[in-house]
Amino acid sequence: MLDSLLSFSYWLWFGFAALLVILELVLGTSFFLLCLGIIALLVGVMVWLFPLVVWEYQLLFFAIGSIVSVSLWKIYFKAHPAKSDRPHLNRRAEQYVGRVFTLSEPIVNGRGKIRVDDSSWRVEGPDLPAGTKVLVVGVDSVILKVKQKSDDTL
Repeated sequence: MLDSLLSFSYWLWFGFAALLVILELVLGTSFFLLCLGIIALLVGVMVWLFPLVVWEYQLLFFAIGSIVSVSLWKIYFKAHPAKSDRPHLNRRAEQYVGRVFTLSEPIVNGRGKIRVDDSSWRVEGPDLPAGTKVLVVGVDSVILKVKQKSDDTL
């Protein structure tokens, strides 16, 4: 009796796969649920072709397949990042790289401040007096890396 309740039919796996794909379409989880839906579909096909596969092996195949497919998808996403028409969105400091600003406070012991619009940014670079024009050459978290602007820079 318990075995008949625990034996998963291929219809259960097909339904689970359909549910996961529908949730992917509704939630837009960047293909995470689609990967799981494909694995559920493959398990359903396996159970359809080999109906004597016990439920423990079905779940094991689903678990291993899910881990492998999500890992491969993550590797693919890292190698092929999404292109954006606004690459510096939510990375405000990076939009200042290449721009020239005037030091509002001198750089002493490698640290100082510049004024950008209505905000003040900490900078790191060579010691320079206040009022010096500096070029932003990099970003480290919320600290701008600067160097003195020479006449031939930009």
